[in-house]
Amino acid sequence: QVWLVESGGGLVQAGGSLRVSCAASGRTFSSLAMAWFRQAPGKEREFVAAISRREYSTDYSDSVKGRFTISRDNAKNTVSLQMNSLKPEDTAVYYCAARDYDPIYHEPNLYNYWGQGTQVTVSS
Repeated sequence: QVWLVESGGGLVQAGGSLRVSCAASGRTFSSLAMAWFRQAPGKEREFVAAISRREYSTDYSDSVKGRFTISRDNAKNTVSLQMNSLKPEDTAVYYCAARDYDPIYHEPNLYNYWGQGTQVTVSS
């Protein structure tokens, strides 16, 4: 089993920055591929970014590419998402997700473990 706990959400003005993080426990962190998803009210959960086990590869949705950066620290068992140039349409609950081993995927059903989510609200 893997437990994931997100932190760092909040309220920010459009154009601002925010960093959300996820702490993992219960499994050797370096064995997990990690991802961030988000879900806005009335919408399906969507892929945001993912990172492979040893940072050999990252992937981003087109909507956040160039603005968001995913990173991980295998020594601290954490994965983070740095969000810059935030837009009101980035408002959502952000979820940390993990799957056993690589590769990384965009589909949420391919991730085995999920955090409880953290709210990010971007005001216009």
